[in-house]
Amino acid sequence: MPITFGTDGWRGIIADDFTFENVENVALASARFFKHQPNIKNGIVVGYDARFLSKEFAIRTAEVIASEGVFVHLAPSIVTTPMVSFGIKKLRAAGGVVITASHNTAEYNGFKLKGYFGGPAHPEMIAKVERQLAGILGKRRKPKRRSLSELIEKGIVRYENLGKLYLNEIKRKINLDLIEQARLRIAYDAMHGAGQGVMELLLPEVKLLRNSYNPSFGGIHPEPLPQNLVELSQTVRDEKYDLGIATDGDADRVGAIDENGTFVDPHRVFGILIKYLVEVKGWKGELAKSFSVSDMIDEMAAKYRLKLHTTPIGFKYLCRLMIERNILIAAEESGGIGLRGHIPERDGIYVGLLLAEIMAVRKKKLSELVQELFDEFGPRYYDRIDVHVTEKEKQTILKRFSSKPSTIGGMNVRDIQTLDGYKFFFDPPGSGWLLVRASGTEPLVRFYAEASTPELVKSLLKDAVEGNRT
Repeated sequence: MPITFGTDGWRGIIADDFTFENVENVALASARFFKHQPNIKNGIVVGYDARFLSKEFAIRTAEVIASEGVFVHLAPSIVTTPMVSFGIKKLRAAGGVVITASHNTAEYNGFKLKGYFGGPAHPEMIAKVERQLAGILGKRRKPKRRSLSELIEKGIVRYENLGKLYLNEIKRKINLDLIEQARLRIAYDAMHGAGQGVMELLLPEVKLLRNSYNPSFGGIHPEPLPQNLVELSQTVRDEKYDLGIATDGDADRVGAIDENGTFVDPHRVFGILIKYLVEVKGWKGELAKSFSVSDMIDEMAAKYRLKLHTTPIGFKYLCRLMIERNILIAAEESGGIGLRGHIPERDGIYVGLLLAEIMAVRKKKLSELVQELFDEFGPRYYDRIDVHVTEKEKQTILKRFSSKPSTIGGMNVRDIQTLDGYKFFFDPPGSGWLLVRASGTEPLVRFYAEASTPELVKSLLKDAVEGNRT
């Protein structure tokens, strides 16, 4: 099976295509790429998540890269992806690698490449690695690799406490004392991911769920979606917590639960953050969102007179904007949110704590902050359905929607945009939209919908998945 990089690195099934041999080849290609990056004299950073064999894959990666003469800062234990990205920035490294498959199920692992700026590698960077990889695979030679112990002894690999660097930064950026003084009762669900063991170092009184090592993730996707956060929702509601925070497998995405046990989707979290940063903090700048994010953000940008950028799916596109433009906040539908002054990267723990800070500053419940958005910009409801497909089925579905149907779910299509997949806007303007696109990380077709009522969202998704369009 070919090694291909999707929207967020290379992912594969462990022992199928994600093997030590393939990891060595990708590591060698990465090393050759890193050698031509700024700050290469400061080396690169390698970290890993809580998946099966992630530590071993990370060590193998470090061995191959260091054997090419590139200095490696190696995490000594499980770290979040934002810890690696912040480590790159703090150490002024040439880039980094995270062994993680993020929110994928347990049989997957992955190889995320990070740029010298502390965020996802740009597409042209990935292309250079892929070209190096093609040459390596063509020669069929096993990469040279010295042992980790030898490389440490020679000073080419050094263990780096990335967690400590990151925690010090979060303590500087988030008003943890204010959160404590507000006596907010917070529950945190690590989903058995890389966020385990982190939140209690920042909030000692936090209630912890799935905060232990379990590479099977309890049999679910470690993705902070409502169906995966039932225990957190029940805990918050039944035990009278003010806020539930969840992070995905590598803790770069966030999910939120209000005091009633209701899931607050990333679109609403994004809106709450924008309102706080602009109205309370007085931040100015531009906004950026992925193609699948709520139209409410367009209305907020218009109200605050902020330029809004819309990108294809994948935080690497938002990352570039955060580097090149004065972006105060950028977000994607899946819960990845990045803020100016931190790193050009998603960070679930940071965003979750910022949400708690907002509640403390505004002296409002999370449900009240959501209602403020609804009162000002109208109600918005959203959902997504992922359909597992073969490659042939995927192409059939996409071809069906490329024919530009005039109605879907009984609603008249007024406009179609194709920035990433097929996005259908309905009459009257502002009444909702449907997006159909292939996943860049899994064998899925994703159906996204937003409308003014939950019932309409459900109807749009049902009809789209079942093919009821004309």
